[in-house]
Amino acid sequence: MKTLDRYIAKNFLIGYAISFFVLLGLRIIIDLFVNLDEFAEHADLGTLAVIKNIFIFYGLNSTVYFRDFAGMIIVVAAAFSVGKMVRSNELVAVMASGVSLKRVIVPIIFLALLLTGVLVIDQEFLIPAFSSKLVRSQDDIPGEETYDVWFMSDNKDSLICSQKFDVETSTLYHPTIITRQRKTGSSIYEVTGLITADKQVYNPETKKWDLINGRAIEKGARKGAQPIDSYTSNITPKDLPVRRQSEHKNLLGWRQLTSLVKQAAQGAKITDRRQLFSEKHFRVTEPIINLAMLMLCLPILVCRDPKSMKSAVMISFGLVGVCFIAAFICKMFSPEANSFYGIGFWAWMPVFIFLPIAFIELDSMKT
Repeated sequence: MKTLDRYIAKNFLIGYAISFFVLLGLRIIIDLFVNLDEFAEHADLGTLAVIKNIFIFYGLNSTVYFRDFAGMIIVVAAAFSVGKMVRSNELVAVMASGVSLKRVIVPIIFLALLLTGVLVIDQEFLIPAFSSKLVRSQDDIPGEETYDVWFMSDNKDSLICSQKFDVETSTLYHPTIITRQRKTGSSIYEVTGLITADKQVYNPETKKWDLINGRAIEKGARKGAQPIDSYTSNITPKDLPVRRQSEHKNLLGWRQLTSLVKQAAQGAKITDRRQLFSEKHFRVTEPIINLAMLMLCLPILVCRDPKSMKSAVMISFGLVGVCFIAAFICKMFSPEANSFYGIGFWAWMPVFIFLPIAFIELDSMKT
């Protein structure tokens, strides 16, 4: 790596670290200011317990905040590093030595690609690993959360219901499982039986749900309720808090989304199929959009006159804002499309619009 590349990379990484802590810090401070009373509801546990709860909550949620701000962090870091060079007239010296300005931005784009890889790792590995903890609210105590579960479908097309799921003990209280069978060549289901129990406890060794006082009733059976000791399902205690509400689907990894899409294709109503397809598409397009935002602003930021730097920053941030808003609007309208082709169109439209513009800007740079 040349000396110039190391210098630019160093400036970019410093700017990235600053923008990372500033943007995530502001996000955490604003949320803490708004929800401080929620954390204070458990003040009877002691000050240290409340502070520990705050640190655990925002420590885990920082993975989600980083995912949401990753594109903006890269853009701010690029503006910081390039602005420093412009202000010191270093770009003029670089050009005088015969180096093209396009060559100057290569280390920034290369590092942006690597950091986009970090974003993918965060989205596909870290967030799904902590997903069951990320769904809890500010007034929940870690390990003592309880949720209700209503008509959650599993790989057997059965519907699981319970008024209370205890996270700490992995227990469903007074569960009801409606067993169903799909009619051949139809999307209509027929109820085949009913399973009830006092408790439904997950056994990690057998990977089954142990039923306390379990009773199974088959449709049309004359013997009445029969005892049942366990129930096998692909739903685990870690899945319950996340899958119970559709807005938490963005906490799932690619494999989990693919599994849900396959179940939805078979007719299981886990969540809206359009939302699942939309989330899968945007899982691919969002990193590309982040890179497109960077390439939109770089040709404008790389200017030779320090006096025009302020206007260059304003224009570049304006373009990035337009791209961000367009992507947000497309994400809102994508699940409302009438077909899966329409979902793909909305998800990829920001890429088709802004990525060519970014390449045109890069090609037309004055070097």
